[in-house]
Formats: sequence, structure tokens, C-alpha cells
Amino acid sequence: MYLIFFLIWIIFNGQFTLEIAAFGVVIAGLVYWFICKFLNYSPKTDIALAKKLFEVLHYIFVLIVEIMKANFAVVKMIMSSKYEIEPVVVKFKTNLKTRPARILLANSITLTPGTITVSLSDDEYVVHCLDKSLAQGIDSSIFVELLEKMEEKNRHSS
Repeated sequence: MYLIFFLIWIIFNGQFTLEIAAFGVVIAGLVYWFICKFLNYSPKTDIALAKKLFEVLHYIFVLIVEIMKANFAVVKMIMSSKYEIEPVVVKFKTNLKTRPARILLANSITLTPGTITVSLSDDEYVVHCLDKSLAQGIDSSIFVELLEKMEEKNRHSS
């Protein structure tokens, strides 16, 4: 939170000098102290948010990598004249406990080329895959693993 206040100070000033930075450090510190003292904010909250931010950024990075890999796989399938595409609809269940994690998994599957989440009901997914090779391991994908780890960490930190 302190860094956010400091960055806002620098942005609003429109320039960066040593004097502005020094004054910004003091102002950001005073605002942060005020929030901690009078609004019951804790520095522990900043640490927890930073950990969650790292997890979310890691998930986004993995999602982008998986999207790129799937893009190449789908293009290879489509461009290959020898490859016979066999669409398939797959049903599977996960051990994800929270609704946001389940929805995030459904959206991640849909964002990945060659797969579309057709239905999500409680913990059961129905996914259409462009080819049966894309359906292999979908129920234990990297997305499921990361989301389960995130849920586990959130359970222990709560």
C-alpha cells in the first residue's frame, strides 16, 4: 500500500526529482501511518496481498503460455492434410471447492484454443474439444493444479 501511495505521488507530480521523491516518501509514509492507525489496516494485509498477487501473476503467465502452445497445436492440426480431426465432448469433475476457482478454470479452458467449456454445473464440466488429443489430461491440467494450490493456500491463510 505504501508503494502505491508513493507511485501515485510521483505520477501526480508529473516529474521525478530527488526533492519530489523525498517529499513523496514522507507523504506516503504519513498517509500509510494514518490508515494503519485510524482505519485498522495492518501491514500483514500488504504481505498477504503481495503473495496473492504473485500467485495470480503466475497463473496469468501459465495461462498465456498454455494459450500459445494450444495455438501452435491447433494450427498444426488444421494445416496438416494428413491429420484427421476428431472432435469430442468430454465430461469431468474437479476437486475445486470454491465457485470462483471453478469459473476461472472454465474460462481458462475456453480461452485455450481448441477447447470450449459448454457447461459447468457444481464441480462437473462439459468441454468440447476440437480433437480428442486436446481432451487428454484436461481433468488434471496445469490449470487445475494451480487453482487447487491457490485454494489450499487461501484455506490455510484464512
